[in-house]
Amino acid sequence: MIGLLQRVSSARVLVDGEVTGAIEAGLLVLVGVQRHDDAASAARLLERLLGYRVFTDGEGRMNRSLKDVGGGLLLVSQFTLAADTGKGTRPGFSTAAQPGPARELFDHLVGLARQAHPVVATGRFGAHMQVSLTNDGPVTFWLET
Repeated sequence: MIGLLQRVSSARVLVDGEVTGAIEAGLLVLVGVQRHDDAASAARLLERLLGYRVFTDGEGRMNRSLKDVGGGLLLVSQFTLAADTGKGTRPGFSTAAQPGPARELFDHLVGLARQAHPVVATGRFGAHMQVSLTNDGPVTFWLET
C-alpha cells in the first residue's frame, strides 16, 4: 500500500458539495492500493502512519508522531498513486488493485484506524472528490509497505 501523507493544519473532502470528512491539525493521507497488497500491508501502513514522527517537539525537530500529538487522520483513497509512470506520457494502471479488492483493503485500513486512533475521517471510495488542505510546513512523505 502507498500512503502519501501530508501534515496539515486542516483538511476536508467534498463529494457532490457535501463534506464527507474533515480534520483540524493532523495528517491527510492519500492511499493507493496495489495488486499485491493484503491485510498485513494495511496494518503495517497504519502502524507507520500513527507512529511516523512528522510533528515538531519543543526544539522544532520532527520527533512527535500523530499518536503523540493526538491530531486527526483523514484517509482518502487515490488509485492514481499506484500508477506506472515509467514510460510515455500516459499513466498505466496495471499495478493498481482492482476496485473490489482495493475497496475491501481501504475499508479494512479505515476500520483498523478507527480502532486505534480517536479522530479518523475519510473521503468516499471511488467518488469524484474535491480535497482541500492547508499543508503545514510544507511536510509531505511517501510511505510504501
